[in-house]
Amino acid sequence: MLKKERVQYILQRLQELYPNPPIPLHHRDPYTLLIAVLLSAQCTDERVNQVTPALFARADNPHDMAQVPVDEIQQIIRPCGLSPQKAKAISRLSQILVDKYDGEVPSDIDLLEELPGVGHKTASVVMAQAFGEPAFPVDTHIHRLAQRWGLTSGKSVVQTERDLKRLFPKDRWNDLHLQIIYYAREYCSARGCDGTVCEICRTVYPDRKHPKKTRKA
Repeated sequence: MLKKERVQYILQRLQELYPNPPIPLHHRDPYTLLIAVLLSAQCTDERVNQVTPALFARADNPHDMAQVPVDEIQQIIRPCGLSPQKAKAISRLSQILVDKYDGEVPSDIDLLEELPGVGHKTASVVMAQAFGEPAFPVDTHIHRLAQRWGLTSGKSVVQTERDLKRLFPKDRWNDLHLQIIYYAREYCSARGCDGTVCEICRTVYPDRKHPKKTRKA
């Protein structure tokens, strides 16, 4: 199967499986999404969704969050891991949003990436899911599957993002990155598939005889 054929099959199959992929992190607005995505670093979405109700009950906007002591934020978010760094970032970025943006989350990826604790992937998720701007955030799931499906060399997440944006239509990026994540969790996990087990892997590489070794993100 040629790469173009693989791309078309993947687009079609994922759309069949996940026609309306929901946003996995619970949120109410761009700010609560930003905080949830920040907390999801090295933490499962399920754990984040268990923690954010208590955090947002305490403060669900930058003005209120900036007044919460860092130690209190840290205590609430401790189950998410890396709580000292994340608590400081939440406090600092909340104050910056108040001081520079009147308490609003900027809908500009460069400005988002300037905020404490907000890297390119987090900013891309917020742009896609809060503002509907085309973006292709690449997490470990997408990085792994893009290699298994022969869509990238996997040298880095930066390269993977660049390759996927080149291969797939821009109007599908926002749904597609969620569809790949859901497929990875359900059918093509790191241990559940090695490039020869799941439906898409077997279809795009029917003659693959050996496990596909993937580079880590």
